[in-house]
Amino acid sequence: MKSLTEKYIDNAKRIIVKIGSGVLTEDNGLNKKVIKSISTQINKISSESCKEIILVSSGAQACGVKKVGLKKRPSQIPERQAVSAIGQAGLILEYEKAFAKYDKNVAQVLLTSDDLSSRKRYLNARNTLNTLLSWNIIPIINENDTVVTDEIKFGDNDNLSAMIALLLDADLLVNLTDIEGVYTKDPRVHSDAELISQVKTISKNIEKNAGETPGALGTGGMLSKIKAAKKVNSAGIPMIIAMGTKKDILLDIINGKEPGTFFIPKKDRLASRKCWIAFNLKPQGKVMLDSGAEKAIIKNGKSILAIGITEVEGEFGIGAAVEFIGSEKKILGVGLVNYSSKDIRNIKRLSSSQIKERLGYKPYDEVIHRDNMAVTV
Repeated sequence: MKSLTEKYIDNAKRIIVKIGSGVLTEDNGLNKKVIKSISTQINKISSESCKEIILVSSGAQACGVKKVGLKKRPSQIPERQAVSAIGQAGLILEYEKAFAKYDKNVAQVLLTSDDLSSRKRYLNARNTLNTLLSWNIIPIINENDTVVTDEIKFGDNDNLSAMIALLLDADLLVNLTDIEGVYTKDPRVHSDAELISQVKTISKNIEKNAGETPGALGTGGMLSKIKAAKKVNSAGIPMIIAMGTKKDILLDIINGKEPGTFFIPKKDRLASRKCWIAFNLKPQGKVMLDSGAEKAIIKNGKSILAIGITEVEGEFGIGAAVEFIGSEKKILGVGLVNYSSKDIRNIKRLSSSQIKERLGYKPYDEVIHRDNMAVTV
C-alpha cells in the first residue's frame, strides 16, 4: 500500500524545485557538480514521465562573488546588486551547458514581487511560463536582485519558490537545502536532534525550532522554508525539504523514498485568483471580526458583513486588500473590500438596512464578498 507521500508524488504533474545557495555554493563559488547532477536528474524525470519541472535557483551572488574575487558576500546593497548582475550570467551559462548535454534549452526568468502584485503582470508571467513549459523548455527563475528594493523584494528564494508554486498551480514544491529537513532541535547544536519526516500542522514549536540562521551566501534560514510551506500548504500544495547535495535526491523523491520532511497540505486547493489575493497583494489594513462572523466564513464559506466587524485598522480605499482577523487575534485570510476604511468604521456592527440609513445610499450587502476573499487558516 502506497504511503501518503507516494500518493502525492505520483499525482504531481507540475513540480517546482528550489535550489538554495547552500547547495550551489563551493568555496564561495558555484558548485558545478551539483548543477550537473540536478540537470541529469531533471532530464531523467522529464524524459521518463509526464512531469514538468520548474527551477527556482539561487546562486547568482555566489557566482558573482567568485568572479569578482571577493572573500565573502558584500554587505552594501549596491555591491550585492552588482555582484548579482555579474553572477546571474554565469549561473545561467552553467545551467545552459548542463542541460545542453540532453538537448534541452533553458530560459532565464527574473522577477520582483511587484511583477506578481499587479494582476496584469501576474497573468503575463504565468502565460509566459506556461508557454515555455509547452515548448519543453526548463524555466530557471530567480529574483531580479539588480533592481530590487525592500518594497518590491520577495525576501528570499524560499518565498519566491512558494509564489511560483501558487502562480503555476503546481502539484509539489521541493526545497533543496544544505540540511536534511526539519528537526526537533537545531542539529548543528544538539546531537540528539531527530528528523521530522512528516508535518501535518506547522506549530509554533516547529517554527521556534527552525531558527533563522542563514548560510554564508544565503538569505533564508530554515524558518523561511517553514513560512514557504505554510503558504503553499494553505493553498493545497504539498512541500518537501530535503538535502540537495545528497546523490540522486530528486530521483529518490520521485520514486517515493521519502527523504527529508514532507509537509501535508490542506485538502481543498485555493483557486488561482484567491492565491493571488492571499499571497501576492500587500494588505493595507485590517478588519477585526466577532466570533459569529469568524464561524460564518470559516465553517460556512460566507461573505464578511458589516454587522460582524468590531474594529478597523489602517487607512485604505475601496478595492484595497486587507487582512481579516478572528476573535482570538489570529489572521484568517485576505480580501478585497467594497468600502473604504472610513466608511467601514462608520458602518461596523450595523445591519444592511441600518447601513443605508447611515450612508444615505444603497450599500453593498458585503464588506468583503466571498468571491474576493481568501481564507488561509
